[in-house]
Amino acid sequence: MKSAEVARRFLGFFEERGHLVTPSASLVAEDPTLLLVPAGMVPFKPYFLGQRTPPAPRMTSAQKCVRTPDIEEVGRTARHATFFQMLGNFSLGDYFKEGAVTYAWELLTRPQADGGFGFPEDRLWVTVYEDDDEARDLWHARVGVPLDRIQRRGLADNYWHMGVPGPGGPCSEIYYDRGPDHGREGGPVADEDRYLEVWNLVFMQEQLSAVRSKTDFDVAGGLPARNIDTGMGLERMAAILQGVGNIYETDTLRTVLDRAADLTGTAYGRERRADVSLRVVADHVRTGTMLVADGVRPGNEGRGYVLRRLLRRAVRNLRLLGGREAGLLHELTGAAIAAMGEQYGDLARTADSVHAVIDAEEESFLATLRTGTALFDTAVADTKRAGGARLAGDQAFRLHDTYGFPIDLTLEMAAEQGLQVDEDGFRRLMAEQRDRAKADAREKKTGNLDVSVLDDLLVGAGGTVDFIGYDAVRGDARVVGLLVGGAGVPAAGEGAEVEVVLDRTPFYAEGGGQLADQGAIRTGSGAEIAVTDVQAPLPGLIVHRGRVVKGEARAGDTAHAEIDLARRRAISRSHTATHMVHAGFRRALGDSAAQAGSENSPGRFRFDFTAAGAVPASVLRDVEDEVNEVLVDDLEVRSFHTSLDEARAMGALALFGEKYGDEVRVVEVGDYSRELCGGTHVASSGRLGLVKVLGESSIGAGVRRVEALVGIDAFRFLARENVLVAQLSEQLKARKEELPERVAGLVARLRDAERDLERLRSQQVLAAAGSLAEGARDIGGVAFVGHRAPDGTGADDLRRLAADVRGRLAARPAVVMIIGVPRDRPVVVIATSDGARERGLTAGALVGTAARALGGGGGGKDDLAQGGGANAAAVGDALAAVERAVGAA
Repeated sequence: MKSAEVARRFLGFFEERGHLVTPSASLVAEDPTLLLVPAGMVPFKPYFLGQRTPPAPRMTSAQKCVRTPDIEEVGRTARHATFFQMLGNFSLGDYFKEGAVTYAWELLTRPQADGGFGFPEDRLWVTVYEDDDEARDLWHARVGVPLDRIQRRGLADNYWHMGVPGPGGPCSEIYYDRGPDHGREGGPVADEDRYLEVWNLVFMQEQLSAVRSKTDFDVAGGLPARNIDTGMGLERMAAILQGVGNIYETDTLRTVLDRAADLTGTAYGRERRADVSLRVVADHVRTGTMLVADGVRPGNEGRGYVLRRLLRRAVRNLRLLGGREAGLLHELTGAAIAAMGEQYGDLARTADSVHAVIDAEEESFLATLRTGTALFDTAVADTKRAGGARLAGDQAFRLHDTYGFPIDLTLEMAAEQGLQVDEDGFRRLMAEQRDRAKADAREKKTGNLDVSVLDDLLVGAGGTVDFIGYDAVRGDARVVGLLVGGAGVPAAGEGAEVEVVLDRTPFYAEGGGQLADQGAIRTGSGAEIAVTDVQAPLPGLIVHRGRVVKGEARAGDTAHAEIDLARRRAISRSHTATHMVHAGFRRALGDSAAQAGSENSPGRFRFDFTAAGAVPASVLRDVEDEVNEVLVDDLEVRSFHTSLDEARAMGALALFGEKYGDEVRVVEVGDYSRELCGGTHVASSGRLGLVKVLGESSIGAGVRRVEALVGIDAFRFLARENVLVAQLSEQLKARKEELPERVAGLVARLRDAERDLERLRSQQVLAAAGSLAEGARDIGGVAFVGHRAPDGTGADDLRRLAADVRGRLAARPAVVMIIGVPRDRPVVVIATSDGARERGLTAGALVGTAARALGGGGGGKDDLAQGGGANAAAVGDALAAVERAVGAA
């Protein structure tokens, strides 16, 4: 049974029993405390917490999930994977234990010919919480499971909660006995490899007041409405139903795995090390594909770092398998899209964009590997020259942190060179970095706001704040809550920095690339709050941030909210222009030019899109011309709500990675542009006035950024440009069309003059070599030259001068120290002759002495070394320090 069929049967079974089928939420979690969705119940959490009213009392879903804490185990075991799908049925105050138990048993044991999964009843075992007699009796008396196949387990195994105060309850798990070839007898308590968990039924029945750990919490009492949350791992079910040994051999993962084997000339099942690498590649490419399709971009923090790490681990394992050429991830991404496309139709529509992002990351990492390999070779040579047998932990960390070189690749390559790696030192540095990153992430996610406080505000607003800003720029409201420093307060006086939640608001919260509205909130008690920012930290919750400039604001007050209309209009012009430029680029470059971000500010905007390389200037000009022609036509801009399927049928563009509900808002600019969008826009294209594209640049692997001006800002820019061109034309005595050629000629002559000056300066510096050698002072039998070169002398000239003077003193023990200040930062070069080195005077050690006096560092070989520092005033101290060191030798 294919994976897609497993999902269809599960969802169809529960739909027939009154459950609303809900599509998978995006992997990008709405919950600000999560980077990615790690469990199937996460999208339903607001319903369980009472923050939102569920659309139905019974629901079912097949949810995409990603977990990476055990990433090192991926491929090594039969059950670890980063991407997986959870099939779940949920009851919110409807059926409870009996319904959940009977539904699960019926679906599992019903013959496949009748729409079930056809599990033999005598192969199924059940676990229940140790005190849950009700569940035990239901399994035995209602379903018929023998008592010897029902096992009791404690809090660690069979009690569920979210890790925070809230709902919790016992759970019951169903296991499939794979047979004696897979482990010991005795049920799940004896061996969870032989007895494989296939379904977990959570009975939410208690309200937890405090949670200290998985097994240590306080129960405040029963929930007012008892709920059911179940989860079945699709990949694990598919493995059993397809009769394969592990999840990597199921249809979706095996498709990618076999393609990886073909591309690398390997075969699965022959050698464990190769099998592990093939599994890692299959898992990571599939996960990366799904993440990119949901809008995640490779980066150095957060979910972007998760994606980058996965893709780079995939490349690294391909290299271990012998695949070193570029383009392998492109082929494997295509295999993943084909494998998952039956379940997720959007993959085919976004394939070009997914390929563009992953191709660029692969190309970038292959270049990184080339750089990292060269640095690794240098580190190995230095280690061996010093007689060491182990690569330092800080060197391995630098390769990893600065150049993205995986530690496991460093370990393998070091072993090939007969070296070990200081793994403890490396992992200590990694742990320190992770701790810093976690602290930063906690600070960035919600600012000063506690998520539980946000939850309470959302409930106080009736589950959602009513946004009236599409049709109104002002309106009356009620102050639901006030926050100061992240904590709820009953009132806030003049001068206080506050966060305000209203029950309804015309203020647009920053989102979809559009900056937040600004304006004022005036309360019935006479207070005035200047609003400078508006955010939506939770779906449905709008938080106004600002300062009380008059009176005292109080929770519960009536209020009048009014936005800055001029700012809103300017931002709306930018947003509409972004839609039009997006349409223009797709016409010019094809569908692969998918939007990857934007920012709509007053008078200007930036638009990010996926592209393999730089956009030619001619294309920028053509798109600009086309958009401005559309402005002249003054096309109507209209918006309306419809179903997601209907919007797609009419060709509306769904932005890459955005999350949409069943009902969506479509914004049209005549027939030129049609997109799904929640932002604000002008009434007609002519109101934009003018769009001026400033240029484009790279902002990351496979992503380009275009910046442009709109309306009066564009006119002002062109006016300034015209004045500047007129001034240049006058000064250069050339017509405007001749300026590029005339300026290019001037620049060429200037460069030639600079090269001539540099050559003369170098000759003057080197001409001093003879007199410096003649003036060498004898310090304990060593000829010492200490010289400060003219300011501005470059490091190359300093090295040449030091070597030249040393050559003139080669017959004697000699130390030559040349110091200069090229760019306000001192540079020191020291050269030593053979005779000086025989006395123990090495250039590297002496440079260290000088550099410490300068407040810096340096190093090099025994005969020639270079260093520097930050303190130009200490040049004399550095000369004196080296002279003392020579005298003490």
